[in-house]
Amino acid sequence: MLTRLSHDRGGSEKTLSVRIADAKFPAPFSSGLEYCSPARGSWNIAHTGMLVPEAHEVFVCAEGCLRGVVLTAAEQGTIDRFSMITVEENNLLDGDMETLIVDGIGDILKKLPYQPKAMLIYTSCVHHFAGCDLKLVYKRLKERYPEIDFVDCYMNPIMRKSGLTPDQLMRRGMYRLIRPREIDPKRVNIIGNDFATDKESELVRLIGKNGYRLREIQDCKTYDEYQELGSAAINVLYNPSAIPAGEQMQQRLGGKAVYLTNSFDCGEIEAVLHGLSDALGVPREDYAQEKEECEQALGKLKELLGDTPAAIDYTVHYRPLSLAKMLLTHGMGVRAVFLDGISGEEKEDFLFLQKEFPDLLLCPTIAPGMRYIHDVDERILAIGQKAAYITGSRHFVNVVECGGMFGFEGILRMCREIEDAFLHEKDMKTLIQIKGLGGGCCL
Repeated sequence: MLTRLSHDRGGSEKTLSVRIADAKFPAPFSSGLEYCSPARGSWNIAHTGMLVPEAHEVFVCAEGCLRGVVLTAAEQGTIDRFSMITVEENNLLDGDMETLIVDGIGDILKKLPYQPKAMLIYTSCVHHFAGCDLKLVYKRLKERYPEIDFVDCYMNPIMRKSGLTPDQLMRRGMYRLIRPREIDPKRVNIIGNDFATDKESELVRLIGKNGYRLREIQDCKTYDEYQELGSAAINVLYNPSAIPAGEQMQQRLGGKAVYLTNSFDCGEIEAVLHGLSDALGVPREDYAQEKEECEQALGKLKELLGDTPAAIDYTVHYRPLSLAKMLLTHGMGVRAVFLDGISGEEKEDFLFLQKEFPDLLLCPTIAPGMRYIHDVDERILAIGQKAAYITGSRHFVNVVECGGMFGFEGILRMCREIEDAFLHEKDMKTLIQIKGLGGGCCL
Protein backbone atom coordinates (compact mmCIF):
# COMPACT_ATOMS: atom_id res chain seq x y z
CA MET A 1 0.00 0.00 0.00
CA LEU A 2 1.49 3.36 -1.04
CA THR A 3 1.19 6.40 1.19
CA ARG A 4 1.16 9.90 -0.28
CA LEU A 5 4.05 11.86 1.24
CA SER A 6 3.68 15.22 -0.49
CA HIS A 7 1.03 17.88 -0.26
CA ASP A 8 -1.31 18.71 -3.09
CA ARG A 9 -0.59 21.61 -5.37
CA GLY A 10 -2.28 24.77 -4.28
CA GLY A 11 -1.33 24.37 -0.64
CA SER A 12 0.03 27.33 1.26
CA GLU A 13 2.55 27.85 4.00
CA LYS A 14 -0.42 27.92 6.39
CA THR A 15 -1.26 24.28 5.62
CA LEU A 16 2.34 23.21 6.27
CA SER A 17 3.16 25.52 9.15
CA VAL A 18 2.39 25.77 12.84
CA ARG A 19 1.46 28.78 14.93
CA ILE A 20 4.33 29.55 17.24
CA ALA A 21 1.87 29.31 20.14
CA ASP A 22 1.37 25.64 19.24
CA ALA A 23 4.97 24.84 18.31
CA LYS A 24 7.28 22.59 20.29
CA PHE A 25 10.85 23.56 21.15
CA PRO A 26 13.36 22.78 19.69
CA ALA A 27 11.77 20.68 16.89
CA PRO A 28 8.46 22.15 15.71
CA PHE A 29 8.16 19.72 12.78
CA SER A 30 8.36 15.95 12.48
CA SER A 31 11.24 14.39 10.59
CA GLY A 32 10.56 12.64 7.30
CA LEU A 33 11.05 12.93 3.57
CA GLU A 34 12.99 16.12 2.85
CA TYR A 35 12.97 18.68 0.04
CA CYS A 36 15.78 21.04 -0.91
CA SER A 37 14.81 24.35 -2.50
CA PRO A 38 16.87 25.87 -5.35
CA ALA A 39 18.06 28.69 -3.07
CA ARG A 40 21.81 28.04 -3.20
CA GLY A 41 23.36 31.12 -1.60
CA SER A 42 24.42 29.48 1.65
CA TRP A 43 27.96 28.13 1.66
CA ASN A 44 28.65 24.42 1.69
CA ILE A 45 31.66 22.44 2.89
CA ALA A 46 33.49 22.85 -0.41
CA HIS A 47 33.23 26.65 -0.28
CA THR A 48 34.34 26.95 3.33
CA GLY A 49 37.36 24.67 2.97
CA MET A 50 38.72 26.91 0.24
CA LEU A 51 39.27 29.64 2.85
CA VAL A 52 42.45 27.85 3.94
CA PRO A 53 45.14 29.45 1.75
CA GLU A 54 47.42 27.17 -0.32
CA ALA A 55 45.29 24.15 0.60
CA HIS A 56 43.87 21.55 -1.80
CA GLU A 57 40.52 19.79 -1.41
CA VAL A 58 40.01 16.12 -2.29
CA PHE A 59 36.55 14.57 -2.30
CA VAL A 60 36.37 10.78 -2.15
CA CYS A 61 32.99 9.31 -3.07
CA ALA A 62 30.85 7.86 -5.83
CA GLU A 63 30.36 9.75 -9.09
CA GLY A 64 26.74 10.65 -8.39
CA CYS A 65 27.67 12.39 -5.13
CA LEU A 66 30.61 14.18 -6.73
CA ARG A 67 28.55 16.18 -9.19
CA GLY A 68 27.49 18.84 -6.72
CA VAL A 69 30.91 19.57 -5.25
CA VAL A 70 32.58 19.55 -8.68
CA LEU A 71 30.11 22.19 -9.83
CA THR A 72 30.71 24.14 -6.61
CA ALA A 73 34.45 24.32 -7.27
CA ALA A 74 33.91 25.17 -10.94
CA GLU A 75 31.41 27.95 -10.15
CA GLN A 76 33.67 29.32 -7.44
CA GLY A 77 36.60 29.47 -9.84
CA THR A 78 38.71 27.18 -7.63
CA ILE A 79 38.74 24.02 -9.74
CA ASP A 80 42.56 24.16 -9.76
CA ARG A 81 42.46 23.56 -6.00
CA PHE A 82 40.01 20.68 -6.21
CA SER A 83 40.46 16.97 -6.98
CA MET A 84 38.35 13.84 -6.63
CA ILE A 85 38.84 10.14 -6.09
CA THR A 86 35.94 8.08 -7.43
CA VAL A 87 34.70 5.13 -5.40
CA GLU A 88 33.43 2.32 -7.65
CA GLU A 89 31.65 -0.95 -6.99
CA ASN A 90 34.81 -3.04 -7.16
CA ASN A 91 36.35 -0.99 -4.34
CA LEU A 92 33.54 -2.10 -2.06
CA LEU A 93 33.75 -5.72 -3.19
CA ASP A 94 37.55 -5.93 -3.04
CA GLY A 95 37.85 -4.15 0.30
CA ASP A 96 40.63 -1.83 -0.88
CA MET A 97 39.12 1.48 0.21
CA GLU A 98 42.16 2.45 2.28
CA THR A 99 44.56 1.74 -0.60
CA LEU A 100 42.29 3.64 -3.00
CA ILE A 101 42.55 6.82 -0.91
CA VAL A 102 46.30 6.61 -0.21
CA ASP A 103 47.24 5.76 -3.80
CA GLY A 104 44.72 8.26 -5.13
CA ILE A 105 46.30 11.08 -3.12
CA GLY A 106 49.70 10.04 -4.43
CA ASP A 107 48.44 10.18 -8.02
CA ILE A 108 46.91 13.62 -7.45
CA LEU A 109 50.16 14.98 -6.00
CA LYS A 110 52.13 13.69 -9.00
CA LYS A 111 49.82 15.49 -11.43
CA LEU A 112 49.45 18.79 -9.60
CA PRO A 113 51.65 21.62 -10.93
CA TYR A 114 52.35 22.66 -7.33
CA GLN A 115 52.62 21.00 -3.94
CA PRO A 116 49.85 22.12 -1.57
CA LYS A 117 50.74 23.05 1.99
CA ALA A 118 47.66 21.22 3.27
CA MET A 119 45.05 18.80 1.95
CA LEU A 120 41.47 18.61 3.16
CA ILE A 121 40.23 15.11 2.43
CA TYR A 122 36.46 14.64 2.42
CA THR A 123 35.31 11.05 2.81
CA SER A 124 31.66 10.05 2.52
CA CYS A 125 29.03 7.77 4.03
CA VAL A 126 30.17 4.79 1.94
CA HIS A 127 33.43 4.68 3.88
CA HIS A 128 31.56 4.34 7.16
CA PHE A 129 29.19 1.73 5.77
CA ALA A 130 32.19 -0.28 4.51
CA GLY A 131 34.16 0.07 7.75
CA CYS A 132 37.06 1.92 6.11
CA ASP A 133 39.99 2.37 8.53
CA LEU A 134 40.44 6.12 8.16
CA LYS A 135 42.93 6.33 11.02
CA LEU A 136 45.20 3.99 9.04
CA VAL A 137 44.69 6.10 5.91
CA TYR A 138 45.87 9.31 7.58
CA LYS A 139 48.72 7.53 9.32
CA ARG A 140 50.05 6.28 5.98
CA LEU A 141 49.59 9.67 4.30
CA LYS A 142 51.52 11.46 7.04
CA GLU A 143 54.32 8.90 6.78
CA ARG A 144 54.58 9.26 2.99
CA TYR A 145 54.14 13.03 2.79
CA PRO A 146 55.42 14.56 6.06
CA GLU A 147 55.74 18.00 4.45
CA ILE A 148 51.97 18.21 3.84
CA ASP A 149 49.35 18.76 6.55
CA PHE A 150 46.34 16.45 6.16
CA VAL A 151 42.97 16.94 7.83
CA ASP A 152 39.96 14.66 7.81
CA CYS A 153 36.71 16.21 6.58
CA TYR A 154 33.39 14.57 5.82
CA MET A 155 30.68 14.74 3.16
CA ASN A 156 28.39 12.46 5.06
CA PRO A 157 24.61 13.02 5.23
CA ILE A 158 24.16 10.28 7.85
CA MET A 159 26.06 12.52 10.32
CA ARG A 160 23.60 15.42 10.08
CA LYS A 161 21.18 14.38 12.85
CA SER A 162 23.50 13.13 15.61
CA GLY A 163 26.82 14.25 17.05
CA LEU A 164 28.87 16.92 15.28
CA THR A 165 27.71 17.70 11.77
CA PRO A 166 30.07 17.56 8.74
CA ASP A 167 30.15 21.36 8.78
CA GLN A 168 31.18 21.48 12.45
CA LEU A 169 33.79 18.76 11.92
CA MET A 170 35.24 20.57 8.92
CA ARG A 171 35.50 23.91 10.72
CA ARG A 172 37.20 22.18 13.63
CA GLY A 173 39.53 20.37 11.22
CA MET A 174 40.45 23.56 9.37
CA TYR A 175 41.69 25.21 12.54
CA ARG A 176 43.36 22.00 13.68
CA LEU A 177 45.86 22.58 10.86
CA ILE A 178 47.28 25.49 12.88
CA ARG A 179 50.38 24.49 14.82
CA PRO A 180 51.15 25.71 18.37
CA ARG A 181 53.37 28.76 18.74
CA GLU A 182 54.17 31.38 21.33
CA ILE A 183 51.10 33.29 22.46
CA ASP A 184 51.04 37.01 21.70
CA PRO A 185 48.94 38.71 24.42
CA LYS A 186 47.95 41.52 22.01
CA ARG A 187 46.62 39.30 19.21
CA VAL A 188 42.94 38.40 18.76
CA ASN A 189 41.30 36.19 16.13
CA ILE A 190 37.70 36.05 14.99
CA ILE A 191 37.26 32.48 13.80
CA GLY A 192 34.73 30.20 12.18
CA ASN A 193 32.96 32.55 9.74
CA ASP A 194 32.58 32.32 5.99
CA PHE A 195 32.47 36.12 5.80
CA ALA A 196 34.80 38.61 7.43
CA THR A 197 33.17 40.66 10.17
CA ASP A 198 32.08 44.15 9.15
CA LYS A 199 34.91 46.56 9.95
CA GLU A 200 32.42 49.10 11.31
CA SER A 201 30.99 46.70 13.87
CA GLU A 202 31.50 47.44 17.55
CA LEU A 203 33.21 44.07 17.86
CA VAL A 204 36.01 44.98 15.44
CA ARG A 205 36.29 48.54 16.76
CA LEU A 206 36.46 47.39 20.39
CA ILE A 207 39.36 45.08 19.62
CA GLY A 208 41.26 47.63 17.51
CA LYS A 209 40.84 50.70 19.69
CA ASN A 210 42.35 48.90 22.69
CA GLY A 211 45.61 48.10 20.92
CA TYR A 212 44.89 44.51 19.94
CA ARG A 213 45.82 43.22 16.49
CA LEU A 214 42.87 41.44 14.88
CA ARG A 215 43.01 38.75 12.22
CA GLU A 216 40.42 36.54 10.53
CA ILE A 217 40.94 33.69 8.10
CA GLN A 218 39.83 36.01 5.27
CA ASP A 219 42.91 38.17 5.98
CA CYS A 220 45.31 35.26 5.39
CA LYS A 221 46.74 35.12 1.86
CA THR A 222 49.40 32.48 2.50
CA TYR A 223 49.63 29.33 4.59
CA ASP A 224 52.30 30.95 6.74
CA GLU A 225 49.92 33.81 7.54
CA TYR A 226 47.27 31.23 8.37
CA GLN A 227 49.66 29.60 10.82
CA GLU A 228 50.05 32.94 12.60
CA LEU A 229 46.48 32.54 13.86
CA GLY A 230 47.99 30.17 16.41
CA SER A 231 49.57 33.04 18.35
CA ALA A 232 46.29 34.71 19.39
CA ALA A 233 45.59 35.08 23.09
CA ILE A 234 41.83 35.17 22.43
CA ASN A 235 39.75 33.48 19.73
CA VAL A 236 36.36 35.18 19.35
CA LEU A 237 33.57 33.32 17.59
CA TYR A 238 29.90 33.96 16.94
CA ASN A 239 29.06 31.21 14.46
CA PRO A 240 27.49 28.36 16.50
CA SER A 241 28.96 25.82 14.06
CA ALA A 242 32.46 26.99 15.04
CA ILE A 243 32.11 26.30 18.77
CA PRO A 244 33.93 22.92 18.51
CA ALA A 245 36.74 24.67 16.61
CA GLY A 246 37.10 27.28 19.34
CA GLU A 247 37.14 24.62 22.04
CA GLN A 248 39.87 22.56 20.37
CA MET A 249 41.97 25.69 19.70
CA GLN A 250 41.75 26.64 23.37
CA GLN A 251 42.78 23.16 24.46
CA ARG A 252 45.52 22.66 21.87
CA LEU A 253 46.95 26.13 21.27
CA GLY A 254 46.20 27.93 24.52
CA GLY A 255 44.23 30.92 23.17
CA LYS A 256 41.04 31.53 25.16
CA ALA A 257 37.81 30.85 23.24
CA VAL A 258 35.14 33.53 23.72
CA TYR A 259 31.71 32.84 22.22
CA LEU A 260 29.49 35.86 21.56
CA THR A 261 25.92 35.18 20.56
CA ASN A 262 24.95 37.27 17.51
CA SER A 263 21.67 38.82 18.63
CA PHE A 264 19.31 41.60 17.52
CA ASP A 265 18.43 42.48 21.11
CA CYS A 266 20.21 45.65 22.25
CA GLY A 267 20.50 44.46 25.83
CA GLU A 268 21.97 41.15 24.74
CA ILE A 269 24.40 42.89 22.38
CA GLU A 270 25.59 45.17 25.17
CA ALA A 271 26.06 42.19 27.49
CA VAL A 272 28.23 40.22 25.04
CA LEU A 273 30.35 43.29 24.23
CA HIS A 274 30.86 43.89 27.94
CA GLY A 275 31.83 40.24 28.28
CA LEU A 276 34.44 40.67 25.56
CA SER A 277 35.75 43.81 27.28
CA ASP A 278 36.18 41.77 30.45
CA ALA A 279 38.01 39.03 28.55
CA LEU A 280 40.33 41.61 26.99
CA GLY A 281 40.89 43.30 30.32
CA VAL A 282 39.71 46.72 29.11
CA PRO A 283 37.03 49.10 30.48
CA ARG A 284 33.42 48.48 29.49
CA GLU A 285 31.98 51.03 27.09
CA ASP A 286 28.73 52.96 27.18
CA TYR A 287 26.56 52.05 24.18
CA ALA A 288 23.69 54.48 24.81
CA GLN A 289 24.32 56.32 21.53
CA GLU A 290 24.41 53.10 19.51
CA LYS A 291 21.14 51.99 21.09
CA GLU A 292 19.49 55.29 20.21
CA GLU A 293 20.71 55.06 16.61
CA CYS A 294 19.18 51.59 16.34
CA GLU A 295 15.85 52.81 17.73
CA GLN A 296 15.79 55.69 15.25
CA ALA A 297 16.63 53.41 12.32
CA LEU A 298 13.91 50.93 13.31
CA GLY A 299 11.39 53.76 13.66
CA LYS A 300 12.16 55.04 10.17
CA LEU A 301 11.96 51.51 8.79
CA LYS A 302 8.50 51.06 10.31
CA GLU A 303 7.34 54.31 8.67
CA LEU A 304 8.60 53.06 5.31
CA LEU A 305 7.20 49.52 5.49
CA GLY A 306 3.84 50.34 6.96
CA ASP A 307 1.75 47.15 7.07
CA THR A 308 3.78 45.26 4.49
CA PRO A 309 3.89 41.57 5.47
CA ALA A 310 7.34 40.07 5.87
CA ALA A 311 8.84 36.59 5.99
CA ILE A 312 12.23 35.61 7.42
CA ASP A 313 14.25 32.45 6.85
CA TYR A 314 17.06 30.86 8.84
CA THR A 315 19.70 31.18 6.10
CA VAL A 316 19.89 34.97 6.45
CA HIS A 317 21.16 34.92 10.03
CA TYR A 318 22.07 32.56 12.87
CA ARG A 319 19.30 34.14 15.01
CA PRO A 320 16.13 34.35 12.83
CA LEU A 321 13.79 34.43 15.84
CA SER A 322 15.79 37.25 17.41
CA LEU A 323 15.41 39.16 14.14
CA ALA A 324 11.66 38.44 14.09
CA LYS A 325 11.33 39.61 17.69
CA MET A 326 13.13 42.89 16.93
CA LEU A 327 10.94 43.68 13.94
CA LEU A 328 7.67 42.63 15.58
CA THR A 329 8.29 44.61 18.77
CA HIS A 330 8.91 47.67 16.62
CA GLY A 331 5.57 47.35 14.86
CA MET A 332 6.58 45.57 11.65
CA GLY A 333 4.44 42.84 10.15
CA VAL A 334 6.46 39.65 10.24
CA ARG A 335 4.02 36.95 9.19
CA ALA A 336 6.22 33.86 9.04
CA VAL A 337 9.66 32.50 9.90
CA PHE A 338 10.95 29.68 7.72
CA LEU A 339 13.12 27.26 9.70
CA ASP A 340 13.42 23.55 10.38
CA GLY A 341 14.64 23.61 13.97
CA ILE A 342 15.32 26.09 16.77
CA SER A 343 18.73 26.51 18.35
CA GLY A 344 19.21 26.54 22.10
CA GLU A 345 20.33 30.18 22.15
CA GLU A 346 16.96 31.19 20.68
CA LYS A 347 14.86 29.54 23.38
CA GLU A 348 14.11 32.83 25.16
CA ASP A 349 13.13 34.47 21.86
CA PHE A 350 10.89 31.50 21.09
CA LEU A 351 9.13 31.72 24.47
CA PHE A 352 8.72 35.49 24.14
CA LEU A 353 7.18 35.19 20.68
CA GLN A 354 4.92 32.37 21.83
CA LYS A 355 3.45 34.66 24.47
CA GLU A 356 3.42 38.04 22.73
CA PHE A 357 2.90 37.08 19.06
CA PRO A 358 1.14 33.70 19.18
CA ASP A 359 -0.10 33.85 15.57
CA LEU A 360 3.38 34.09 14.06
CA LEU A 361 3.79 31.14 11.70
CA LEU A 362 6.76 28.80 11.79
CA CYS A 363 7.14 27.12 8.41
CA PRO A 364 9.48 24.28 7.41
CA THR A 365 11.81 24.73 4.44
CA ILE A 366 12.45 21.02 3.82
CA ALA A 367 8.86 19.73 3.76
CA PRO A 368 8.17 18.29 0.28
CA GLY A 369 5.03 20.39 -0.09
CA MET A 370 7.11 23.58 0.03
CA ARG A 371 8.16 23.02 -3.58
CA TYR A 372 4.74 24.25 -4.72
CA ILE A 373 4.54 27.38 -2.61
CA HIS A 374 6.11 30.16 -4.58
CA ASP A 375 3.20 32.01 -6.12
CA VAL A 376 1.69 34.87 -4.11
CA ASP A 377 -0.80 37.59 -4.92
CA GLU A 378 0.31 40.13 -2.36
CA ARG A 379 3.59 41.98 -2.01
CA ILE A 380 5.71 40.23 0.60
CA LEU A 381 9.05 41.43 1.87
CA ALA A 382 11.34 38.39 2.11
CA ILE A 383 14.37 38.41 4.39
CA GLY A 384 16.57 35.63 3.08
CA GLN A 385 16.80 33.57 -0.10
CA LYS A 386 14.61 30.67 0.97
CA ALA A 387 11.89 33.07 2.08
CA ALA A 388 12.14 34.78 -1.31
CA TYR A 389 11.80 31.50 -3.20
CA ILE A 390 8.98 30.10 -1.10
CA THR A 391 6.93 33.31 -1.25
CA GLY A 392 7.89 34.16 -4.83
CA SER A 393 8.94 37.65 -3.76
CA ARG A 394 11.23 39.84 -5.84
CA HIS A 395 11.64 42.18 -2.89
CA PHE A 396 14.13 40.32 -0.73
CA VAL A 397 17.23 40.68 1.39
CA ASN A 398 19.97 38.78 -0.41
CA VAL A 399 22.21 37.96 2.56
CA VAL A 400 23.33 34.58 3.91
CA GLU A 401 24.88 33.50 7.22
CA CYS A 402 24.88 37.02 8.74
CA GLY A 403 27.06 38.37 5.92
CA GLY A 404 29.52 39.78 8.46
CA MET A 405 26.85 41.60 10.50
CA PHE A 406 27.31 41.86 14.25
CA GLY A 407 26.13 44.04 17.11
CA PHE A 408 24.44 47.42 16.92
CA GLU A 409 26.04 48.04 13.53
CA GLY A 410 24.51 44.72 12.49
CA ILE A 411 21.06 46.07 13.34
CA LEU A 412 21.71 49.25 11.34
CA ARG A 413 22.95 47.29 8.34
CA MET A 414 19.98 44.93 8.47
CA CYS A 415 17.68 47.97 8.47
CA ARG A 416 19.49 49.26 5.36
CA GLU A 417 19.22 45.86 3.67
CA ILE A 418 15.48 45.67 4.39
CA GLU A 419 14.91 49.23 3.16
CA ASP A 420 16.74 48.48 -0.09
CA ALA A 421 14.76 45.25 -0.55
CA PHE A 422 11.49 47.12 -0.05
CA LEU A 423 12.35 49.86 -2.54
CA HIS A 424 14.00 47.79 -5.27
CA GLU A 425 13.11 44.54 -7.00
CA LYS A 426 15.71 41.83 -7.60
CA ASP A 427 15.88 39.04 -10.15
CA MET A 428 15.08 36.38 -7.58
CA LYS A 429 15.21 33.31 -9.81
CA THR A 430 18.66 34.21 -11.12
CA LEU A 431 20.26 35.36 -7.88
CA ILE A 432 19.25 32.48 -5.64
CA GLN A 433 20.80 29.91 -8.00
CA ILE A 434 24.32 31.28 -7.46
CA LYS A 435 26.10 28.94 -5.07
CA GLY A 436 28.01 30.33 -2.13
CA LEU A 437 26.86 33.96 -2.24
CA GLY A 438 29.84 36.29 -1.88
CA GLY A 439 32.29 33.42 -2.16
CA GLY A 440 33.98 34.52 -5.37
CA CYS A 441 31.55 32.81 -7.74
CA CYS A 442 32.73 33.27 -11.31
CA LEU A 443 29.23 32.96 -12.84
